[in-house]
Parts: sequence; C-alpha cells; structure tokens
Amino acid sequence: MMIAVLANGAWDSEWGKQALDKVDYLICADGGANHALNSGFMPEQLIGDLDSVTGENLSQCRNAGCFIEQFPREKDETDLELALLRAKEKAFSAGEQEIWLYGATGKRMDHFLGNLALMLAYARQGYRIHLADPDHEMWVLQGREEISTYKGQELSLIALSERAVVSTEGLYYPLEHGVLRQDVPRGVSNVSLGERVTIEVHEGWVLVVLLA
Repeated sequence: MMIAVLANGAWDSEWGKQALDKVDYLICADGGANHALNSGFMPEQLIGDLDSVTGENLSQCRNAGCFIEQFPREKDETDLELALLRAKEKAFSAGEQEIWLYGATGKRMDHFLGNLALMLAYARQGYRIHLADPDHEMWVLQGREEISTYKGQELSLIALSERAVVSTEGLYYPLEHGVLRQDVPRGVSNVSLGERVTIEVHEGWVLVVLLA
C-alpha cells in the first residue's frame, strides 16, 4: 500500500496527477487538499486547523465522505506533523514503513527545514519519509541501499548527524568510509556514472537528494 501526505507547499498540478495516481491512501495537511483537488484527487483524510483549504474544497471533502479532523490554530504541532502522525498510524496497521510526502518544498524555507527535521525523526523510528517534487527525490538513509539512476544524474549526500561515515559505488566522486560532516557540504553535487549507485552509511544519518 502506498501511503502519502500532501502538504501546502509548492505544487505542480500536472505533475501531481501522475504522482497521486500511484497513491492508495492520501492524507492532506490543510491546504494540501486544494492541491489534491486541483489535480483531480479526493483525499481519504484531511487534517489541520483548516485555515488554508478553501471553503468550496472543504465542502467537497465533506460531501465526498473524507474523514476531517480540525485542530485549533494555536497548537504545538504543525498541520504536516499531525498529518504524518495519521500516516504513521496507517502505515503501522498496513505493515508499511514508507510514507511519501508531496507539496513539502518551496514557498517557505522555515517550513522546509522543519520538514527535514520530521524526516530525520521518523527515520529514527524506523519509517522512511520519501519527499518528492518535480525536481527532486529525497530521503534519510542509514545502512546500505542501491539506487536506480541514469548516467550523469546529480545526487547529493548531506550529513544530518554531526558526523557520518559513508561508502559509495557508481559515483564520479567515490567515498570509501569517507567522513561527511554536518558543517561541511562535501557530499553536494556528485554525479552518477551509470544506471546504479550504491550508498552505505556506516555511521550517522545522511539525507540523499536525487535530482530529476
């Protein structure tokens, strides 16, 4: 089961039609419902303080039987944080460990940085938040993974922990137990040599950013 959360960040409605068509269960964080409906999809759940979703779209969600949870505007959690909690509950019941996240880049840099913090928090709990937009795919990695790429595709590895030890295969600038530091962007803008790249994070946590 593909579980996804749609936030209220930048959104390409045409790209979104293809992205959301693969989703089995969609949760929208407040104004993310506007994006979903603009791309022709009705969410299963809508959650947040509901100050960003339009009145017309909110009515459509109610009439379609979408499960709606409204929270006060003054609260500790962001709307996206609440939506991810519901996605984690759904993932747990379905035996899934991956949650796709859309509409979580662009518009506000502070929100994006907060979203990265949530990705790391969920990775530490054993869940992967796979953030995607028309230009990027990104996720937090610890351990070994083989990634499908094309020759010349750019890829960045950014340490989220103070120190990360990383080995790679298939990149123009290889690493062999190389140390990536949180305060030095050494892993930015590497390039794939072919159709496969292998990354192993021996220590720490790394954000993998794959450019489209």
